[in-house]
Amino acid sequence: MKFLKRLFGICETPLPADSSAWSLNGKTVQVDLSRMPELNAPSSGVRLEGQGLDPRLLVVHGDDGQYHAVANRCAHMGRRIDVFAGSGRIQCCSISKSTYTYDGQPVSGAAKSPLTTFPVALENDTLTITLRK
Repeated sequence: MKFLKRLFGICETPLPADSSAWSLNGKTVQVDLSRMPELNAPSSGVRLEGQGLDPRLLVVHGDDGQYHAVANRCAHMGRRIDVFAGSGRIQCCSISKSTYTYDGQPVSGAAKSPLTTFPVALENDTLTITLRK
């Protein structure tokens, strides 16, 4: 089953159960962590898509305890990225398994270019992700 998911580029990182737990406000995305249990534990992540958001984002609660945000599009084939739990890495959901550090640098697989990353600030229970074009 895992092979078929990779073959078709089906990612395992979920969308938030509560789609109103995040919002796009101009060039910033705000995430209410108190309403987004998908990001409660290290090695977790969530996909943010829709609401006019471009690019789609992968938000990660890293093994390092920090929050990270990357454009959720592999530099090799454009597939979505998943959290690679317990590794301190994120990985393309395709067969190529391009793997990146949290700061978007490729470390293995077919991708040679980095992912676009975005600054993340945490204040109380709110993550603010600053987008740039």
